[in-house]
Amino acid sequence: MKNNCNKKIMCLAISAVLLFISSFTYSSGIEFDLDAKSAILIDAGTGKILYEKNIDQKLPPASVTKIMTMLLAMEAIDNKQITLEDKVIISERASSMGGSQLYFEPGEQKTVEQLLKGIAVASANDACVAIAEHIAGTEEVFVKKMNEKATQLGMNNTQFMNTNGLPEEGHYTSARDIALMSRELLKYPMIHKWLKIWMSSMKVGKKGRATLELVNTNRLIRTYPGANGIKTGFTQEARYCLSASATRNNFTLIAVVLGSPTSQVRFAESKKLLDYGFASYESLVIAKNKEVIKEINVEKGKADKVNIIAKEDLRVLVKKGNKQDIKKEIVLPEAIKAPFEKGQKVGEIIVTNNSGENLGKIDLITEVGCEKASMFDTLGKMLKSVSQ
Repeated sequence: MKNNCNKKIMCLAISAVLLFISSFTYSSGIEFDLDAKSAILIDAGTGKILYEKNIDQKLPPASVTKIMTMLLAMEAIDNKQITLEDKVIISERASSMGGSQLYFEPGEQKTVEQLLKGIAVASANDACVAIAEHIAGTEEVFVKKMNEKATQLGMNNTQFMNTNGLPEEGHYTSARDIALMSRELLKYPMIHKWLKIWMSSMKVGKKGRATLELVNTNRLIRTYPGANGIKTGFTQEARYCLSASATRNNFTLIAVVLGSPTSQVRFAESKKLLDYGFASYESLVIAKNKEVIKEINVEKGKADKVNIIAKEDLRVLVKKGNKQDIKKEIVLPEAIKAPFEKGQKVGEIIVTNNSGENLGKIDLITEVGCEKASMFDTLGKMLKSVSQ
């Protein structure tokens, strides 16, 4: 009897230990839940996912749609297709939009910059249609461009039916896809000029007699340290949505929350995601765009040496306290033969951790081009060498 009793006690003890270990493993992981249908947290620098919940579920995004509208507008500006000073005549179609709007009148003129400001700050549906018509001629053609861009970015669970996210059958996206287009939008420094505005005003009406006060729909811009975007959304079907971004110490995070029950909850859950990311991770700068990495010899060229530079920025994401695990390898030859062009790939920087996992890499390229040395160039070099 005593042995049986001891066995029972031992079994209970073992069960208790296993239960404790199981509970500890769960609580020390990142499996916290959010009051939202879907959510994601990514590092904007690397695109690495730091938290996910139903990230590929197709959901209506409401006005978060406007991130793609702004992205195509920024591309059009960057490509010189349009300018910020362009005058846009507001159409009947644009002025008829309901929901959040700037109450434009048909025939009223606004600049592209005013339209972007209205979209970024006040989530203006009429401004979305106006800028779409200015870029593509019609909203329908612009929406086609939106879907083409979505495909290009790998947004595999997205289909846009309009420019502003007003309810329409077949209009959907996912948390992962929103993070992808949000990350792309933030690459344009100019957009931050409008995304970070908390309060502003705008003259509206054909004669500009009315002044409309604009307050950013994203209240994290005012309340969360480092917040710099991006877009809120709400419809009865979509509920409360948000793509939020924040930057601290050159480390930018993007948190997407879809289908929260209230506005207050979407902001609280987005803040929870951002807090988790900033508390747990840091972004290390390995190389900067066009930074000189090394000078190498040139064989049979007019120049004797050439600077090798980084083709683009290279950042890696690490858990705080793990900097010492990062290893940087610079792969370069001792010399390069002429002729070669500016921007020719010569080597790479490869970043790994102690486990050998590839954390990132970039190409190393020539800063300038170099022609092959002529006979006279070679003779000149020989004479110069002798004289020294």
